[in-house]
Amino acid sequence: MCSSDFQSPFSHSVTRLLSVALVVLIFFVGLTPQAAIALQPSQTSIQPYLDRVVKQLTEFRLDNGLKFIVLERHQAPVVSFVTYADVGGIDEPDGQTGVAHFLEHLAFKGTKRIGTTDYKAEKPLLDRLEQLDAQIRSAKANNKQDDLGKLETEFKSVEAQALKLVNQNEIGQIVEQAGGVGLNATTSSEATRYFYSFPANKLELWMSLESERFLEPVFREFYKERDVILEERRMRVDNSPVGSMVEKFNDTAFTVHPYRRPVIGYDEDIRNLTPANVKQFFDNYYVPSNLTIAVVGDVNPDEVKRLAQTYFGRYQAKPKAQAKITPEPKQTATREVTLELSSQPWYFEGYHRPGVTDPDNAVYDIIGSLLSNGRTSRLYKSLIETQRIALAAQGLSGFPGEKYPNLMLFYALTAPGHTVDDLAIALGKEIARLKTEPVSETELQRVKTQARAGLLRSLDSNMGMAQQLLEYEVKTGSWRNLFKQLDDIASVTPADIQRVAQATFTPENRTVGKLLSKTGNREQGTGNR
Repeated sequence: MCSSDFQSPFSHSVTRLLSVALVVLIFFVGLTPQAAIALQPSQTSIQPYLDRVVKQLTEFRLDNGLKFIVLERHQAPVVSFVTYADVGGIDEPDGQTGVAHFLEHLAFKGTKRIGTTDYKAEKPLLDRLEQLDAQIRSAKANNKQDDLGKLETEFKSVEAQALKLVNQNEIGQIVEQAGGVGLNATTSSEATRYFYSFPANKLELWMSLESERFLEPVFREFYKERDVILEERRMRVDNSPVGSMVEKFNDTAFTVHPYRRPVIGYDEDIRNLTPANVKQFFDNYYVPSNLTIAVVGDVNPDEVKRLAQTYFGRYQAKPKAQAKITPEPKQTATREVTLELSSQPWYFEGYHRPGVTDPDNAVYDIIGSLLSNGRTSRLYKSLIETQRIALAAQGLSGFPGEKYPNLMLFYALTAPGHTVDDLAIALGKEIARLKTEPVSETELQRVKTQARAGLLRSLDSNMGMAQQLLEYEVKTGSWRNLFKQLDDIASVTPADIQRVAQATFTPENRTVGKLLSKTGNREQGTGNR
């Protein structure tokens, strides 16, 4: 039911941002795709249209602190909803990695009324399971084998009784029967997002369902879900060479900041999480002031506000817990991590960069697109097409998150007959070009044009717009910064790119990761430049 971004997705911010502008122009203003592409990326050409879009957006905050962003789009009788919890992997207590992701899974299990055939009978069984789990842990720690066997037998019996009272996936069934689609959620380093879409006449049903599942959730099927998550970790990390490499790479690039930890959690931490841990995390972070909701589609903002006050107004105002995020100290020397696994060799290289609110954020995004956005990008043309030393080569800005200082990451898969050192040298030359040669206006404009046109092949939706508005609202303080970022991207100059590249791409700011094949490549060393 949920898909977790336990590693930040490899996406291109420039394409995403400027594609949103096209969606705005086409869907809200009525511009044709051809006219939208033709617009020059200057403030004078796009601002009047954006001003008209702003008039279709309403925002309000309930007395308990929960904020709503409502964007009217009456082209079709559908509405998309996103509930954005400003909490993710970086907020987890030490020793409880994975609790944010675990909570996301459990948020689909229901409430005292949904997901159970008899909560009055279920509740004591859930309490007993938690007691037995604690006793089993104690018996294992103290090597009491006789007690352990009896406890585990009783645990299985009680769990079976509890499962008989579960109405499996009742939330999903209600949504589907009412015409809803796309019920899902994601967890990242910085946020947890819950989303789906409904026909326009089901607005009140959404208000009822969504408000109730965060008003009084029941974390049933906890131990069953723990096994599911452990299997997910085995599949995506432990049994995945690239997944293992990314986990080790982050742990090397960051020494103290929680970006170094996997969002899915460490195996031992997942095994030791308890319902009490999840409940405490929920109580700390799922408070009204830490939730923001976007409603985009065929709605009346006044009706949204009225229903929001009725349903979400039930939440009690509480202060958000403040996670202690330790700033990452400045890196002073190249770091390297090497893994030998059954895999075609991969090369990773990362550089620390500032967070999303930095004035140069747009410059970093443009650099990422110059190097790796499509078949005209520099890495594709050089490493894949001309030299044929890589089967894939990408770069991205804002990894594994954006809120705090993060990484600009490059990664490439070796072509047969080539080594990771070949990739390191070739990548180094392309990075050096950014530092020593101004990017031509023609190439820079092509990148911006590609970004504006990128999403025309798969036009964004109500859901996509809702997600973008929330990302900027929460991470930068205002959804309006989405449009400011568009202006910033349009104004990036060759001099900006050269200045930022010179400051960022230095040996002392570099982390290198080498995923080598177990069958060879032991002779490979660090590429010099």
